Amino acid sequence: MNRLSPDAFKAAKKFPIRVMLQNLRSMWNVGSIFRSCDAARVEKIIITGYTATPPRKEIDKTALGATEWVEWEYVSNPLDAISRLKAQGVKIAALEIATNAVRYDSLSQKDFPLCLVVGNEVTGIDDDVLAACDLALEIPQYGVKHSLNAAVAVGIALFELVKACGRVD
Repeated sequence: MNRLSPDAFKAAKKFPIRVMLQNLRSMWNVGSIFRSCDAARVEKIIITGYTATPPRKEIDKTALGATEWVEWEYVSNPLDAISRLKAQGVKIAALEIATNAVRYDSLSQKDFPLCLVVGNEVTGIDDDVLAACDLALEIPQYGVKHSLNAAVAVGIALFELVKACGRVD
């Protein structure tokens, strides 16, 4: 596959996916999510709450430059961002083990555009934010912990979402 330059990435058509980070504690997770969003060519990352924003050396260490070309914005209140996205016709999907969650691989083209919300590494997505989501997506887990690192979970989910929404080029 041909790799894009940063300028070509900025100009390229993106998959109709946004990723919202809600109160992530780890700047290394934030950086890793930037890299996954680069690889999946998502539209934007929306950083909310007390999640750290670039530039930070801890984010840069794992982002490896992706903060320079993956579009992002900071919105302090995630509910404000969700309200704005819904007004634009974007479906909001929590990446969370929750009542009535559906499998992360059960979506189809009709579910896009979509914003994937990922929450705090320990406490998950805040209850009010979860309640504002249109659905919850769950990655099946077969071990003891029944949890994944936030950045790992986003990476797994993103590529399933890319597959579900089809080609962009």
